[in-house]
Amino acid sequence: MLAVAVIIFAVGLLMRGTQAVPLLRGTLVVALVIGLFATVLDWVALRWLLNNIVTTTLIAIPVIFQPELRRVLERVGRTGLSTLVNRNPAFSEEEQIIEAICAAASRLSERRHGALIVLERNDSLDEFISTGVPLDSLISPQLFLTVFWPKTELHDGAVIIRSGKVASAASVLPLSSGRSLTDRKIGTRHRAGLGISEVSDALCVIVSEETGRISVANRGRMIRRLDANRLRTILTAFYTSARPQTESIWPWSGLITRARGEITRLRRHGPGPKNRRAA
Repeated sequence: MLAVAVIIFAVGLLMRGTQAVPLLRGTLVVALVIGLFATVLDWVALRWLLNNIVTTTLIAIPVIFQPELRRVLERVGRTGLSTLVNRNPAFSEEEQIIEAICAAASRLSERRHGALIVLERNDSLDEFISTGVPLDSLISPQLFLTVFWPKTELHDGAVIIRSGKVASAASVLPLSSGRSLTDRKIGTRHRAGLGISEVSDALCVIVSEETGRISVANRGRMIRRLDANRLRTILTAFYTSARPQTESIWPWSGLITRARGEITRLRRHGPGPKNRRAA
């Protein structure tokens, strides 16, 4: 029974997010309805049909789910059986965010489009998120390029990133007091980036509209004249959480890790306004 449960769980993980999920759900619903009628109403012919449909189902399943089965077999042929139980992404969530920011900052710098991107860490930025336009969208370089296009309504302000998503755009940030400024000629965008780093532990990426130079503000200090590679190094050092890199010793360790991730995701994004606010 444990082996069957593990197999069903593994198949469910492999099929999650594919078009086979609603198809499988519909098939199960139809089978349950037929079984209910055959059992409760004692329809002999329908029960005979249900008992003999198993052979047909075994032939129909490979035909119906052919694309999904083909992808699984191709994955096993390329990288081995470990991919069935371990589908960890090549990059962590923090690394994907950093790559998107670096790609967008490089292109914004080339176009001389100003940008202000704030990465929330431990200190809550609810006060500043509420001043902007809520988005709650996935992070991508195209999103940043669109938001900071000079002719859009959201370009004037800051984008705030929280929990791997863009929480808001066009947010208003506090300006720096100016005590730690070495260059008194910096603009409002740089003063706002310094200001948010002075009142919280947030990390702020600034792209100058006048010069196209990339800067990072952290703990009230600014690192200027960065390129994409240096920006990636700094964000990795300041933003990426340190996680122990452990190898999978047992073949089912990947399944256990993914099960824990699913439980954590359900707890974090469960129903109810309280859970959504906490997330």
